[in-house]
Amino acid sequence: MLAFTFLFATRPRTRVKQRLLPFESGVSAGAPSQHRRFTVSFYLTAMLFILFDIEIVFLYPLAIQLNALGWFGLVEFVTFIAVLVVAYVYIWRKGALEWH
Repeated sequence: MLAFTFLFATRPRTRVKQRLLPFESGVSAGAPSQHRRFTVSFYLTAMLFILFDIEIVFLYPLAIQLNALGWFGLVEFVTFIAVLVVAYVYIWRKGALEWH
């Protein structure tokens, strides 16, 4: 069993041409270079995407149970959407969505 594992678990010694191509993100598979760094805009956009994506996770159960919650659920839903809109307008006005 050990010989079988050793035979099939070893990786090839030569790199395949396909593995040396850049990834979908444009980052090359070789050694990391110090002169190619991501800009702050990239990280800011990624964080904003994650924040608004998490908000959708909170909206889904509320939308499913909206009938059962009645007026309280509707007020909660509208308040939540209003806070999201205010946050979106704020980051838009601050220029956080601009790609420089």
